[in-house]
Amino acid sequence: MTSANDVAVGIVGLGGIGNHHATRLTERDANLVGGMDIDPDARSRFHEEFGVHAYEEEANLYDACDAVLITTPNRFHEEYAVSALEAGLDVLLEKPLAHSLDSAERIAEAAADADGFCMVGFNNRFANPVQVIKHYQDEGRFGETTHVEANYVRRRGIPGRGSWFTSAEVAGGGALIDIGVHAIDLALYFLDHPEVVEVSGETRSEFGGRDDYAFVHMWGEDNGPGGFDVDDSASAFIRDADGNTVSLEVAWATNRPTNDEFVVRGTEAGATFDRGNDELTIHEADSGGGHHLSDTTIEARNDDSHAAEQGVFLEAVAEGEAPSINTIDEALTVQRVIDAIYRSSEAGHAIRID
Repeated sequence: MTSANDVAVGIVGLGGIGNHHATRLTERDANLVGGMDIDPDARSRFHEEFGVHAYEEEANLYDACDAVLITTPNRFHEEYAVSALEAGLDVLLEKPLAHSLDSAERIAEAAADADGFCMVGFNNRFANPVQVIKHYQDEGRFGETTHVEANYVRRRGIPGRGSWFTSAEVAGGGALIDIGVHAIDLALYFLDHPEVVEVSGETRSEFGGRDDYAFVHMWGEDNGPGGFDVDDSASAFIRDADGNTVSLEVAWATNRPTNDEFVVRGTEAGATFDRGNDELTIHEADSGGGHHLSDTTIEARNDDSHAAEQGVFLEAVAEGEAPSINTIDEALTVQRVIDAIYRSSEAGHAIRID
């Protein structure tokens, strides 16, 4: 049987996240055979750093591969995911599924008709504290999980005004579709991927378009307010068919402290997971021996979640069977929630999802 490290894998999109994935692949001695990007400078840097060919045309890369990782800007996910699936390849597609719901649905249709599979890159699921929470949920320690508080809040963290991240045409949105997608996915993962029926939300653009936007660090070059036409924060409330709920706070920029906490509330126990530092605490109450409350600190190993995600993907490719985690159907639900938050904000009322 083919081993995971024998799988010939390529990367489409050789920017920051593409190079991050390439580094993780080389660290695990995976069979990275090439990359593809329309930018000649990106191709040159990739070839120099990783010692494999970087192509201008995706078809040439596909001919050399069993599987590809797609790490392009959101608007181009559909183009490359569909062409890779039509070429018979297995695909690991970085989040979000697409820049719009229509585009995401077309990717899902292509995946349903393909011989290969499409796994979607929600790497936070593979963080060890998250897997500890899932373990205790499966054991019944939490009872029924009924609510998740999902926070992914940066005090000042716009990726770079004027980059593709801050262009509605290319990204499809701002903070909500960039980092909010992770928060929504993780919350729904803790609720075992329920049927979402109603979404109420508000998106805001309060900082990125200001001449006096104050920041200490920025990932990309700051080209000023003219390069910013997306949301920089969002608040939402999500309800599933069983009455379980998610409260969401997301921001690239806001006047409050950074907050990366996920609070999972169950009928028998709860948990607080700080995604920023991997701290995990289990909260319980008991009447045995006298009524008391207890908080248990869990120390989990700090492994790289992208590397763990890649391992699951490559094993699935080697075995010829789609993974049961990070499925395209789950990603499509997340995309529908994002779309509903934007529509709710525009309409000024809750949106039903049929």
